[in-house]
Amino acid sequence: MTVRYDPDGVYAVLADLDAPCYVVRNGDRVGASAEPPAAGGPLALLAAAGPMPSTRLGESGFRRRHGVSHAYLAGSMAAGIASEELVAALARAGFLASYGAAGLPPERVERALTRLAREIPGLPHAANLIHAPHAPQLERALVDLYLGHRLRCVEASAFVQLTPDLVRYRVAGLRTGPGGGAYAENRLIAKVSRAEVAERFLRPAPEPMVRALFERGEITAEQVTLARLVPMADDLTVEADSAGHTDRRPLVTALPAMLRLRDRVARELGHAVPPVRIGAGGGIGTPEAALAAFSLGAAYVVTGSVNQACLEAGTSPAVKALLAAAGPADYAMAPAADMFEGGAEVQVLRSGSLFAGRARKLHELYRAHAGLDEIPAPDRRRLEAKVFRRPLSEVWQETADYLAEHHPEQLLRAEIDPRHRMALVFRWYLAQSSRWAVTGAERAADYQVWCGPAMGAFNEWAAGSVLADPGQRRVAEVARHLLHGAAFHRRLAHLRFSGVRIPAACGSYRLPPASSAVSVTS
Repeated sequence: MTVRYDPDGVYAVLADLDAPCYVVRNGDRVGASAEPPAAGGPLALLAAAGPMPSTRLGESGFRRRHGVSHAYLAGSMAAGIASEELVAALARAGFLASYGAAGLPPERVERALTRLAREIPGLPHAANLIHAPHAPQLERALVDLYLGHRLRCVEASAFVQLTPDLVRYRVAGLRTGPGGGAYAENRLIAKVSRAEVAERFLRPAPEPMVRALFERGEITAEQVTLARLVPMADDLTVEADSAGHTDRRPLVTALPAMLRLRDRVARELGHAVPPVRIGAGGGIGTPEAALAAFSLGAAYVVTGSVNQACLEAGTSPAVKALLAAAGPADYAMAPAADMFEGGAEVQVLRSGSLFAGRARKLHELYRAHAGLDEIPAPDRRRLEAKVFRRPLSEVWQETADYLAEHHPEQLLRAEIDPRHRMALVFRWYLAQSSRWAVTGAERAADYQVWCGPAMGAFNEWAAGSVLADPGQRRVAEVARHLLHGAAFHRRLAHLRFSGVRIPAACGSYRLPPASSAVSVTS
């Protein structure tokens, strides 16, 4: 047998995750080998670890259900940032990804669905459905598209309650399975952060809502019966400290609590309804973070921020450069465009942009004044010169023209409510700041880039490697390295629990150096 004692040789044995690893002692030397020591020989076996490829991380049920090789989901980033190119690249590599349909008109989403069906026929992929309480017709239009295109997986986000169209997507895909039970052709992955919302997805769809769909002729009588036998979701992603809308909950408290909730609901329902798989998202930017999520019991992991800096992401090169330079603390909370009046916030990139501070100032003015005309003249001049770069009257006219065509009821309200009109003008800036970032407009100081600490952690881990340069970051390579690294650290943890001291030179997963373009396979 070949025993390696030098640090590079030991690391090579540890990193060969398709082969077993044996830690042996020879006198005062400790080494590693892929072969077991011979009985009665000079080598003493200290510990052993079997093969640990990244394809074994997480739950096999997730991989089988979605037809992928890895328990990994690249979450949907709004406005097409999770682009067709990103989704297709991951699908070809054996990963699941969700197209970022939120914030896009239905015709743009339809083009994306058509392109994905053409470029990756038969390969699993998903698209986002975001709750739109102020525009239910948009939610309905997207569900119509998804059903019409036979999209078999949807990632649902921002739902605080179930809606008829979300239920329609799920139930319209039910049929009787080979064993006589219910089989859900339409898979649903729900992203949640609160227990009361999660419980709605852990249980079957509400019967009154299902019955109403049947009475409108949108589902069949058989599907009404089958709806009692499946939960609303196949998978539930626990969202921790993530980009964008976030409760900033620590994963180490949120995930175990959600697992306990899932198990309680499963006991109540008995064998009539299969339990939902629980995944983890938010803060997954390094192999160690991914392994921590799996070790806590996650069936799969979800990444977001780290994918936004990749070549395939549908955002501007300027934003990708900002993301690649971000550190672990370069983030801030700022008012959200969609729930501005209620004070909801999103987590955004602070480094390289003044957006967070300017958005907070707008919310302070909104809370302090009853309308645009009450804003003190010095504040109004600063807004027009620095933030909007145009008269507020022009911004309102542009907003009013849009509302007249798309949301006339909002325009009527604004005409009688000056404070609502002020909110709409301020929301114009919040909405435009995201578009400027995506398109790379010459408004870099106002870029709104949804991002979380995972980005900074990833950059620190990738420093000096082939992934340090945003021009070399490909989304499938990022996924492979994150999971291969997680499997590597899982092996180290196994050996440490066996009493082996891992030398510092071998204790971290090594990315290929910047001069290399070698990819990792598992």
